[in-house]
Amino acid sequence: MPEVYSKALGSTLEVNRLFGHLKGKEPGPTVIFFGGIHGNEPAGIFALDEVLQQLRSKNIAIKGEFFAVAGNLSALQKSVRFHQEDLNRIWKPERIAQLGDKNSLESDDAKEMQQLMELLNQLFKTTRPPYYFIDIHTTSGETDPFIVVNDSLLNRKFVSNYPLPTILGIEEYLTGAMLSYINELGYVSFGYESGQHDHTMAIEKSIDFINYTLALIGVVSVDETSLALLKDKVANSCKEPHTFYEIYYQHKIGPQDHFNMLPGFVNFQKVPKDKPLAINGQGVIKTTKPRQLFMPLYQKKGSEGFYFIREIPRFFLWLSKWLRKIHADHVLTLLPGLKWIDKEKSALMVDRKVARFMAKPVFHLLGYRARFFDKEHLIIRSRERNSKEKEYIDEKWYS
Repeated sequence: MPEVYSKALGSTLEVNRLFGHLKGKEPGPTVIFFGGIHGNEPAGIFALDEVLQQLRSKNIAIKGEFFAVAGNLSALQKSVRFHQEDLNRIWKPERIAQLGDKNSLESDDAKEMQQLMELLNQLFKTTRPPYYFIDIHTTSGETDPFIVVNDSLLNRKFVSNYPLPTILGIEEYLTGAMLSYINELGYVSFGYESGQHDHTMAIEKSIDFINYTLALIGVVSVDETSLALLKDKVANSCKEPHTFYEIYYQHKIGPQDHFNMLPGFVNFQKVPKDKPLAINGQGVIKTTKPRQLFMPLYQKKGSEGFYFIREIPRFFLWLSKWLRKIHADHVLTLLPGLKWIDKEKSALMVDRKVARFMAKPVFHLLGYRARFFDKEHLIIRSRERNSKEKEYIDEKWYS
């Protein structure tokens, strides 16, 4: 059985792909937690194991089903982020279509993806909705906990229950994430970042987050006072405000860039103009305006050096919700250079010449963030198209 080591705890766990499963006698939701999608991030594995032990030892009854899934098992064994390619960047349609093809050369990480895909397909066959998919991560730099979520109204509504900063729009910059694939299926799915890789607090905060989530969705039954106490624990884990942010810039690292983040930066830090951030082969990278920093890279593997974020005003959150509810995006096809790509209206094809005059925020308000390019067009997709919102309307948090 594969072994996973925690530097923070100085201990080792033996885990399989599906290393935890509890099924209640009463019907309820199905929640699937992932840990270790990146092999140098074992905190989620250890936190999930601790919660499972607590539930079993106290003989706590649950409703529905609770699954704990290990991500990149072979990378976890070696305590490396990945082998040949990032497991959380390859969940793309063309890669998924190649899975199992004997003529395609699959990396070790792609083989891990295939096994995860087989497990997901099996879970969909043997369990029942509503589904919740939650991926636990840690970061290379110092950070308070936060949530990263694809921008759908269903996701927004659910994660609003967490007293944590929430980042929207990462799918526009980071393609091939596992949860983006799941979100395309229409289910609640999001990532939780608990802290720095090898800190014990990252494990402790993950435990509090998992316990609150299980109570919030009704897998574990608690009274309102107990739920409020669990929520307070999550709130106290973070000094940053409970608000929505959006990513508007990503510093991409090329294979020959020799990128090095300068020391001392932390997540959500506000940085003044002309502040040196990093060094690469071309020199020093500085801010051109005051910025708010997100996810500074302090590890060798990774192709995203840092991001810039900004707070989303509540008015724009409300406006985007209203526009999406009335399907205002349908009027876009009345404009020249925009048309649906198929009868199902699954995506819009946009002439790139026209797109230059369409401000990004317009697409964002209407729910379009993920973009796929060819030479002449943008293909932009809305997360709202496949939303299985009806499966969640009877949940307590939904009302």
